[in-house]
Amino acid sequence: MTSQRHTDDALLDAARDCVVEVGVRRTTLTDVAKRAGVSRMTLYRRYPDVRSLVRTLMTREFAALLHGVEASGPTTGTARARLVHHAVESVRLLAGNPLMRRVLDLDAELMLPYLVERLGSTQVLVEAFLVDALAAGHEDGSVRAGDPKTQARLVLLTTQTMVLSVRPATTGLDFEDLLDELARFLDAALT
Repeated sequence: MTSQRHTDDALLDAARDCVVEVGVRRTTLTDVAKRAGVSRMTLYRRYPDVRSLVRTLMTREFAALLHGVEASGPTTGTARARLVHHAVESVRLLAGNPLMRRVLDLDAELMLPYLVERLGSTQVLVEAFLVDALAAGHEDGSVRAGDPKTQARLVLLTTQTMVLSVRPATTGLDFEDLLDELARFLDAALT
């Protein structure tokens, strides 16, 4: 691991610890630098403000989680079955992720631009995975015909809603029951 990469990881790890502990608004670059054991100037050279640091952190955190789901998921069965499994497991893990929970609990407004203005880098990453998975489903005949980009966007929006709305979604309902229904919903939508 290069020194630069090691420093970046240390900064992002420290930022994660700070955000999980006190939320984004109360996290300062000074606190992150101190926790990472680097000078403030080292941190300021890489990240001009807390929000840019947190955006990079969330991309790293959630991309690693999603890659882990893909790597540990099934390798047999139809492309549709694999896609549904990956989508449901991703929702399960993202909804329970301490960083995601803390951001939604204390700083939910940070998510608003990615809901009403533009896709973020993690959403783009997920959508690219979905396009590939849907194309594989078209090839093996397990996913109905359609534009994979359009289908991917709808799967992204559906699963994203589950992650961002987990608290109200589970009022009076069991989360695992909702995930089972999500699996059936996605399977039926792609058939």
